[in-house]
Order: sequence, then structure tokens, then C-alpha cells
Amino acid sequence: MKIAVIGGGIVGLAIGYKLQLKAPNKVIIFEKESEVGTHQSGRNSGVLHAGLAYNPGSLKAKLAVQGVRQMINYCKDYNINHDICGKIVVATLNDEIKNLEMVAQRGKKNGLQGLKFLSNKELKIREPYVHSIKSLLVPEEGIIDYKAVMDSLVNNIKELGGKVLLSSPVKKIENRNKKIFIESNQDIEFDLLINCSGLQADLTYKNLTSKKRPLKIIPFRGEYYKLAKSAKKLVNHLIYPVGNPKFPFLGIHFTRMINGDREVGPNAVLALKREGYNNTDISFKDMIDYLTYTGFLKFIGKNFIFSLNEFSTSILKSSFLKKAKKLIPDISMEDISKGPSGVRAQAIERNGELVMDFRIQRNNNQIHILNAQSPAATSSLAFADYVIENYINK
Repeated sequence: MKIAVIGGGIVGLAIGYKLQLKAPNKVIIFEKESEVGTHQSGRNSGVLHAGLAYNPGSLKAKLAVQGVRQMINYCKDYNINHDICGKIVVATLNDEIKNLEMVAQRGKKNGLQGLKFLSNKELKIREPYVHSIKSLLVPEEGIIDYKAVMDSLVNNIKELGGKVLLSSPVKKIENRNKKIFIESNQDIEFDLLINCSGLQADLTYKNLTSKKRPLKIIPFRGEYYKLAKSAKKLVNHLIYPVGNPKFPFLGIHFTRMINGDREVGPNAVLALKREGYNNTDISFKDMIDYLTYTGFLKFIGKNFIFSLNEFSTSILKSSFLKKAKKLIPDISMEDISKGPSGVRAQAIERNGELVMDFRIQRNNNQIHILNAQSPAATSSLAFADYVIENYINK
């Protein structure tokens, strides 16, 4: 079967790789940028999520648990830099203790192993600068070089006979006699098309099916700060707040990167462009698309205080620092400087509810990955297996 994949992020590459393993499939991946993983996949914090944050029974929970183990094995097979350093989730207020205990129960239901509440002494051994009333160790979580994973997937796809076409935006698609004809830098006919276009996924769906979008992608920018060399001692591993179960955003946390750097972030502020990584990146077309969307307006109406609070962390460094100090009180303004940012492709329903789980939809000979943010990178290989088993081989 000849298969087109639109989007060279980690999900598209993983699906392409798993399909190309199954002879006699012929996979061609179309990536509009000059390299793979330019957007969500290459701009995340490089964390391996083991499945703690997701509702038991959800697709995210299932695929995160399977995915982190499969990703670790892939890294071992292809000598990709990773470190299963563990994560600490902390309650800094008495009101958060019950939520932390619920998080631990959720993790156990999802199949995580070795979860443990740490004593103050055990916490100080791992993270001496963290302020916590109660803390949970998640030993299966870690850090990874996702760029190296994607480069490896590209190499494997090519070695198995597939293609990854860079700087190749899809210009036109036509259905002809149950075949899909794609016009890009070269014109090719396919049996099946898989839409993995991330921030553009809903628009791609609309363009390919001529149907009304079942949801809309709203871009939320996450901004990070880097820790100065003198402040690296404040963070040894991964340090996370309990988080708000109402939202998929994990809250401002501290991360040791695979290259040895330390980051703190992100916030979750509305981007003014789908691929808007800075405050100055503006697209009126993108803004009109979501500002006129009933679902977005309902979301803002329900969560105005949350949205305002996140916006303040974007424009005020002091507001950002205040949230960071909840976890590490010793951190100062001089310890942090502006770091990278990423944009989360968050799907929102017409009723204003955030889409909390992965969302996949098939339309004849097209498969659309409509909602696949975190933990999509961690679970990408398991996600690919799920798509193939449930949407292609059925």
C-alpha cells in the first residue's frame, strides 16, 4: 500500500516508521519545513512522561505507559541519549495534599511502578532546595533527546525504503478513483493519507474533507526561562507541581535537560498565531479563526481568571518568578533569563471544553490525527501501533 503522511513531527515519523516496517508498504512523508520536528516535537521540554497525569482508561494513559517503555527500548537499540532520572511531584500547600494523593492513586491504576511518597529527609537528598509539604517520587520518568529520536526515525524510514520529503508543503489534494493524488514539489498518487499536521491538523482536515471541523486547534504558547550556571545546583532532576486536574497544562516546573541545562516553565498563554513563538508573531487570519469560534469564547468565559493569570506570567517576569518560587524559594530574578518557547496545539470542543485525550478520525481513505499533544512525543511509537491496528488494519 502506498501511504502519504502529512507532517514530519515525531508522531508522523513514528507512524511512517511503523508502517514502513510492514512490507510491502511504501511511505512518503511530506514536511513543509526544511527539517523535521520544527514545531511541537522539537520545542518541548524533552521529558519522558510515564502516564501519571492522565485519567485511567484514557488513550493518553494507556499509550503513555506503553509508549515510555517502548521509547526507552528504542533509545537503547539506537544509542540515543536519555536518562530515567525520576520526577518529583510536590504539594506546596495543605490544600494540594489530597490532590497529590489522588495523583498517586491514578498513577497506580495506570500501571506505573515504584511510586513512593518521600520523607523530608529523602526529598532533601534528591532535591535539597525544593519546598514541599508532601512529595511523590515517579521513578519511571526521565529526559531524552527527541531531536535525535526523530533523526533516527528518518534514517530508519529511508533505510526501509520510505521517503521523507523536506521543504515539501502539500499544495493540492484530489480524490481520483478511490486514490489520493497529492501535488507538492512532485505529484504522487496514494492509497491512504494520514494527517499528522499538528498545529494545522483541523485546517488540513477541513481542506481535505470539505467538512466542518469537529473541533478547532487553539495555539497556546508555553514560555521557558533558562537557569544561569550558578543556579544549576538548585535543580537535580525533574520537579513538578501537583497541577490543576481541570487543565492539561502541567504548570510551571523545573527540568534538567539532556544537555545538562536547566529550564523552568512553561506558562500557557494564548498565541496570536498558530506558529507564534514570540509576542510579536501575529496572524490576523489565525486570530479571527479562533476569536469567532464559539468554543473558544466559551472556554475564556469559563476560565477567565486562569487565562488572565497565565497572561500575567508572559508579560511580567516577576509573576513568572513568583510561581517558580513556590517550588524553589531560593530562586531569584538574576537566576533566570529568557529561554525557548513552544506552541501547544490544544483542541477545543464547540462547548468550550478542552479535548483532554488523543483524538483520531477516519474519513474514507484519510486518517486525521486531530489532537495529539503531550504525551504524544513519549508515546509516539505506541501511538503509531494504535493507529495502525485500529484505523488501518481493521
